[in-house]
Amino acid sequence: MRKLQQYTPEFRAEAVKLVLEQGLSQGEAAKRLAISKGTLANWVVVAKGKAGAAAPGARSAAELEVENARLRKELAEARMERDILKKATAYFARESLPGTRS
Repeated sequence: MRKLQQYTPEFRAEAVKLVLEQGLSQGEAAKRLAISKGTLANWVVVAKGKAGAAAPGARSAAELEVENARLRKELAEARMERDILKKATAYFARESLPGTRS
């Protein structure tokens, strides 16, 4: 009977990083770590599944792009309103000075 090898979560995470972040093939990473390719493949699938299952409150890239566009529009409107208020303030300040009324 073959004893199952137990790997620490840290070891598994590092093994998955070799594939997902450093771009090694699963076969090459498995060979370097002296583990089976199938075991590493299972870890990668689980890691990708966890990455795909976003944390509560996380939003997709499309949602973030929509929000970014909305915020850019709001910022443009706020800047326009600010510029109008600056001009109005300057106009009324000039009008309130003695001797400047027409």
